[in-house]
Amino acid sequence: MTASTPSRSWIKPAAIGAVVLALAGIGYASLASSTPAPDVTFISIAGDKVSTQSLRGKVVMVNFWATSCVTCVKEMPDMVATYNKYKGQGLEFVAVAMQYDRPDYVLNFAEQRKLPFTVALDSAGDIARQFGDVTLTPTTFLIDKQGRIIKTYVGAPDFGAVHKLIEKELAG
Repeated sequence: MTASTPSRSWIKPAAIGAVVLALAGIGYASLASSTPAPDVTFISIAGDKVSTQSLRGKVVMVNFWATSCVTCVKEMPDMVATYNKYKGQGLEFVAVAMQYDRPDYVLNFAEQRKLPFTVALDSAGDIARQFGDVTLTPTTFLIDKQGRIIKTYVGAPDFGAVHKLIEKELAG
């Protein structure tokens, strides 16, 4: 490298791939991380408080989304179907609207589509920050019964693979 050639060592190929895939609307799954989920409290659009601590013992999907995100809107029926399929077996689901999403848009979206799970607002962006500075939507975390993040998806996931992983975790 010469003095006039800038270093590109700060560019991480996996991050670039995730961004490209997310922008293309193609899911990107990270490797299983088994990182503890952050201890946060979601405030639902109904005013209810749900903490990650209170969800221990259940398999949980946390989906960061926005009403302005085309991929988010497109994947929402699959999110609803996934929740409906597994809620009786212990799956919980929290859809977290991004800080920049207008609360009235989120409320309208949730009511029109009759979203059956917890829809939370992240008005200050604190929840997205605690989940690793989530900026791309959709980003979905799958959390096991012990409260560990076992899979992160950036972009729309392969729902067949998601269902298999949920079934494995629910059985465990």
